[in-house]
Amino acid sequence: MTHASRRLVERLRARAHGCCEYCRSQERVAGEVFTVDHVVPRAKGGSDDLDNLALCCYVCNPLKGDKTEALDPKSRIAVPLFSPRAQRWADHFKWSDDGLLVVGTTPVGRATVEALRCALSKMRFGYCSERSPCRSLRWTSGATSE
Repeated sequence: MTHASRRLVERLRARAHGCCEYCRSQERVAGEVFTVDHVVPRAKGGSDDLDNLALCCYVCNPLKGDKTEALDPKSRIAVPLFSPRAQRWADHFKWSDDGLLVVGTTPVGRATVEALRCALSKMRFGYCSERSPCRSLRWTSGATSE
């Protein structure tokens, strides 16, 4: 890694406050250095610019892979995945009342939860929250079969 790229990763880490920008897991609690995700994958024309990079945990990164869209489980329509560079997390997700589940509140949020939830339904690392320190995390798309 070059000195310039190390500086870029440190800027990315500082901007994300050491949290995965998808699931909000904390790097310091996970005990591993998180990876750099290309929001728009290089395979789909994405750049290495800071505007296209997100700090990403080792669970979310391979699940997201080169995906840029997924089905909203409620409408069954393909929508873009959450983009940490262009959207606010709180506009698409909320914490469940017990603070243990990430709930998708919009088509983008539900589709992102659906795309990432396979591994995220298990107990997780601590997450970053304005409300409380580390807790375990699971995801739910907010879509019900009712």
